[in-house]
Amino acid sequence: MVGGKKKPKIIVTIPAYNEEKTIAAVISGIRRAMGGYNYAIQIIDDGSTDKTVEIARKTGVKVVSHPKNYGLAAAFNTELEEALKTNADIIVHTDADGQYLPEEIPLLVKAIENGADLVLGSRFMGKIESMPLLNRLGNIAFSKVISEITKIKVTDAQTGFRAFTRKVAESVKISSNYTYTHEQLIRAERLKFKITEVPVTAKKTRKSRLMRSPFDYALKAWITILRLYRDYEPLKFFGMIGGSLFLAGFVMGIFILITLLETETVGGIPRVVLSALLILTGIQIVSLGFLADMNRR
Repeated sequence: MVGGKKKPKIIVTIPAYNEEKTIAAVISGIRRAMGGYNYAIQIIDDGSTDKTVEIARKTGVKVVSHPKNYGLAAAFNTELEEALKTNADIIVHTDADGQYLPEEIPLLVKAIENGADLVLGSRFMGKIESMPLLNRLGNIAFSKVISEITKIKVTDAQTGFRAFTRKVAESVKISSNYTYTHEQLIRAERLKFKITEVPVTAKKTRKSRLMRSPFDYALKAWITILRLYRDYEPLKFFGMIGGSLFLAGFVMGIFILITLLETETVGGIPRVVLSALLILTGIQIVSLGFLADMNRR
């Protein structure tokens, strides 16, 4: 339970993959920022091959290692498991590359203490030192999609700087194998947890390891957006696809009918078959959307 005279137990958790250059500074910064709190730091090493683990252990923090690199979503699930073992009241998730300022962690903690269940550190409400245009546009697109799905205004759905209560960690299960950021947010909203954002600063860091090229980022971004609609708004997702096919077949059918009335011929059997196929396929896909929506609810 958060609140009361007893200080809440806070676990600051950091996923790390080959962050030997920054991990010590991040840990040191967190210790300076959290001096007045009842807190602990844990590092989830996601299969680092450099000196990340060695450096982190020398600082005295808890380190849990994966045998190989599993990715952010798997690291996040391990973070939750380990944090819950320590009976944490508040879990703060931040990055190991120094993008987020440790001294802003208390901003997230305060929002939790004021009643929020999940707090997002929004770079777009605060300050961004540097972000490639394609990344910026992708983040904005993601946030608009998440806002539409959750029906709450979200300015930075992609942020890795967030804090949440023990109850959120216990209740929201992450099944994605690519990213945790959107799924946690959507599932938390569906479970009626209180979600809020606070402005934070994002420093310029090394090039993202998640993006091999701008085209790779764009492709993954749109695939993720489509998956979000498929999983959380199936009627809209399948409705748009099925509706488009139905409309194409229907319009083609109108032209075939006009041709029949004017020339007493349909203008070719393949056209008729294609029109019927588009209409039937469209109806089937829309029906699939209704079934998926019923199961989701």
